[in-house]
Amino acid sequence: MSPAEQALAEQARAELAALAYPDRSWVVPVTVDGEPCADVLVAGGGQSGLAIAHGLRRDGVFNVAVLDARPAGQEGVWENFARMTELRSPKLQNGIEFGQPSLSVHAWYEARHGAPAWQQITRVPRQDWMAYLRWYRAVLDLPVENDVSVVDIRPGPRDGVLAVETSRGVRFARSVVLATGFEGGGAWRVPPVVAALPADRYDHACTPIAFERFRGKRIGILGHGASAFDAAVVALQAGAASVDVCFRRLALPVVNPHRHLETAGMMAHWPALSDQVRWNIARHMRAFDQPPGVASFEAATALPGFRMHAASPWDGVSFNGSDIRVVTPRRTFHFDHVICATGYALDLSVLPELRALAHGVTLWRDRFDPAPEEASAELGAFPYLGEGFEFLPRAPADKWMSRVHAFNFGAFVSMGPHSTSISGHKHALPRLLRALVRRLLLEQEDGVVAALRAYDERDLTIPPGLLEEDTYA
Repeated sequence: MSPAEQALAEQARAELAALAYPDRSWVVPVTVDGEPCADVLVAGGGQSGLAIAHGLRRDGVFNVAVLDARPAGQEGVWENFARMTELRSPKLQNGIEFGQPSLSVHAWYEARHGAPAWQQITRVPRQDWMAYLRWYRAVLDLPVENDVSVVDIRPGPRDGVLAVETSRGVRFARSVVLATGFEGGGAWRVPPVVAALPADRYDHACTPIAFERFRGKRIGILGHGASAFDAAVVALQAGAASVDVCFRRLALPVVNPHRHLETAGMMAHWPALSDQVRWNIARHMRAFDQPPGVASFEAATALPGFRMHAASPWDGVSFNGSDIRVVTPRRTFHFDHVICATGYALDLSVLPELRALAHGVTLWRDRFDPAPEEASAELGAFPYLGEGFEFLPRAPADKWMSRVHAFNFGAFVSMGPHSTSISGHKHALPRLLRALVRRLLLEQEDGVVAALRAYDERDLTIPPGLLEEDTYA
């Protein structure tokens, strides 16, 4: 941490102390057979997990556990498989600083690079965003436990408690938040025609890839989104002879519908919209999608060897022992290696942490019956979430499932396509936090009046003899 970053950290901590009221811990502790029980356990220590932990502390909830499967400083996608040079979100986005300017990426970036540097950028560089998250975690001393995976969530030994099986043993928690990003609702999609290739001949763009293998190679990429163009840039920079990006759409999207939805009204009150409206917004987003990031698109199209092919789905893929033959409606390609930038298949059942509840939670197809022309099996498989991102059980006997909150891609239809992204945090985090804190308060409601009556911390000390003895109580 540079001296300027350290000074900003000290300023942020001083402001936190000044703004802390009311900061007293108020949640009555719970134990399970003598074992500690977290008030909230967060699976995922990336940007959302860090912000959730900070937000709960601001509300006086300190018994929080944050678990992340990756090593310290490597949480999230930013230095694993994200390859863009800059974020897609505008640099003025905010949310995880909870209105405290000294804790914002703006203040941090100026401390690290200088105010003129902030003025020169349009979006925050990706690696700087990860450096900011590390600084944010250090400033707030957030309780992240690294190298710990959540592998199952099930009912605990008594009502109101969940048993969370981790790679280091069973933990107990009253609520669990799945802050697991795009990976938190299923698996990356690889078309069967590609999956039939030898495993060393293809990759998914949203996984780590050894690009140095591609020097002098012909690379084919299926898909048109951000990850497709990011992978194309890195492959060509690593020395690939050529990169052909193929996609089924007749033209590359150039309008980003996310920007239209990013208003305070939409983001703050999304769950109040009717099912019909939420469903059709999701359908529109699926039909039109986002364009690739500006910086990645411009970088790819400026590199020699880059080619782009619209209306070119891969109808046939075969391998003859030396090269990969890809047949499209327009032409046939020959590649040495292929990359699938084909997005995500939502399927709760493939995730170990959801195996106990995947078949018992309410899905959109259980609650909403669209007109035939609006039907979508894909959208129908998304979980139908409550207003606090909680799963809703189909059967009353499974009420424990509502203690698990899907603050991840699974919230796409219920809470909006932006809800768990950087640009949505300003409005989505308070909604989640209210739900968690409300549950904790209501579960100790029966003791509120007794605790009030027992409260005896004096504001005043009356000196002896100041009042007549018969009037002093």
